[in-house]
Formats: sequence, structure tokens, C-alpha cells
Amino acid sequence: MAVFTDHEVRVLTAPGALNSAAGSLYVVATPIGNLDDISARALKILREVALIAAEDTRHSQRLMQHFGISTPLAACHEHNERDEGSRFITRLLAGDNVALISDAGTPLISDPGYHLVRQARAAGINVVPVPGACALIAALSAAGLPSDRFIFEGFLPAKAVGRRARLEAIKEEPRTLIFYEAPHRILECLQDMEQVFGPERQALLARELTKTFETLKGLPLAELRAFVEGDSNQQRGECVVLVAGWTPPESEDAVSAEAMRILDLLLEEMPLKRAAALAAQITGERKNVLYQVALEKQKGQ
Repeated sequence: MAVFTDHEVRVLTAPGALNSAAGSLYVVATPIGNLDDISARALKILREVALIAAEDTRHSQRLMQHFGISTPLAACHEHNERDEGSRFITRLLAGDNVALISDAGTPLISDPGYHLVRQARAAGINVVPVPGACALIAALSAAGLPSDRFIFEGFLPAKAVGRRARLEAIKEEPRTLIFYEAPHRILECLQDMEQVFGPERQALLARELTKTFETLKGLPLAELRAFVEGDSNQQRGECVVLVAGWTPPESEDAVSAEAMRILDLLLEEMPLKRAAALAAQITGERKNVLYQVALEKQKGQ
């Protein structure tokens, strides 16, 4: 059977134009721990597709055996999905349906699959999400932190310098922050969060979700760090860390770093009064406070 290059895939059909002769790529969520969390729809699709693209075939084979699914598995992981994606595209273009799964949870969420999905969409192949378990959403739903607006940061840099730099960049982010972290770095991660965000910032550790030793512990960062430091069991398993978003100081005269950056840019281009008014419209800060800050800056120059 022919194997197409990524370029050949792109010219077979116009991007976005659905190829009615092709099969469908199903992006299937699987359990993150408790096997009862798999959906009836996911089981039906995994049984009916011609092939399952799996992050780790050995790991997924145990899941298939548990549910009596005999569909063939083929590896699709971060080290091969760029090069091997064309083999799945070939099957899909031939009319076969293919399911994409990761080791746990929803594929592409800090897991492989993005390149395969992109190739499939470029080839006009129908991509169908089959929703289910997702660790970050499960943690957020039970955290008691604001859930109307949040950002997912995935895994922070493994090295301390990069990790702290990233935390500094989002220190004044007002939305709830969600991170994945490896168990052997969870204590270092919490230590850096305490240092950058401050010891009183509310946070929650969601560990081993849906599994036997599930933990959801919400405390100020200093107390949460001490809790993990004092119990080595909390430094094991899959970890999700949620941190409350930044809230400005209670002082009415406090101005966020982002508002100051915008104000400084505007002051370079327009008069003080106009710059303060426009900065207030952009940032939501009080116009009179921004005006006073700008006035003090000009006096100090």
C-alpha cells in the first residue's frame, strides 16, 4: 500500500474540503484511572474502527483486553507521529475509520496527536471528537476555584530557571491557572510557585484523580508546599496543580504591571490626559489613578 508524504497528503484534497470517500478519524478520550469512566460511545467506536493509533500500544493493549476489544493497535507517539502519520492518513484515505487514543484522558491535551489531526484535516478527512475524561477539567470541577475563566499551562519547564521565568510571566494573570506536573518535580514546582506567586495565594493539588489514592488538597501555597514536603506519598503519581488567579491589591492606587506597560507605550505617542484615558479603556483601570501615575512619572523624568 502506498505511503504518502506530508506534502502529498496536502495536495490530494484542498484543505478544509471534506473528502467523502475517506474514513473518519475519531479522537477518543479514555479513562485517566477508573476504567468505569469510559463512555459507551468510546467502546463502540474502538470496537468498530479498522485501526487504533495509540500513544503506547503495550499500555493500551491492557485497556483493550479489559473490555474485550480486538481492534489492531499501531503506535502514534511524540517521537514518530510526524513521520508515521502518513500511514494512518493512507488508511483513512482508503476509506478505513481510525481511532486516536493516548495513554489516558483526552488525546492532544499534553499528549501526542496534534500532527496526525492536522494532517487529517489538511487531507479533507472528517475528524470526530469523542469526549470523555480529562484530568485538568476533572480537577477544575472539584477545586472550588473560579472556573468561568481559566488557562491551561500544561507542563512547566523542567529546569528551575525556565520554570521560574514562566511563572513570573503569568504572575499577574487573573484567570485560574492549571498545570500538569511530574511527581518527582512537584515539590520544586510548589516551592517556586510559593516564591513567585506568594505564600498566601490559594492553590489545590489534584493527585491520582479517579484512582485508589486520589488526593484533592486545597491550601494557600505555603501550606500546600509544607503538606507535600511532609508526606512523601504526595510526591507520587499524576499531579494537577491549580492556582487562583491574581487579584490586585486592595489599595485603590495600585496599578497592574500590564496597565503600566500599556500606559508607558501610549505616553510615547500622545498627551498625558489622552494616554491615561485610553489606557483606562484598554485595561479597565481607573482613569484618575492612571492619570496620577502618569503625572508622577512625568514629574520624575
